[in-house]
Amino acid sequence: MTDAEGSVDGCEEARVDDHLEGVPAGAGCTEIWEHLAERREE
Repeated sequence: MTDAEGSVDGCEEARVDDHLEGVPAGAGCTEIWEHLAERREE
């Protein structure tokens, strides 16, 4: 089960949606793809 912080059963492993951190709520496909491309370049 996922808690309020997004960890699964208290595990400190990466959240399922960590790759979307920094993407504003309501962002569209283009913004999400741009964000993912920027992260990949790092």
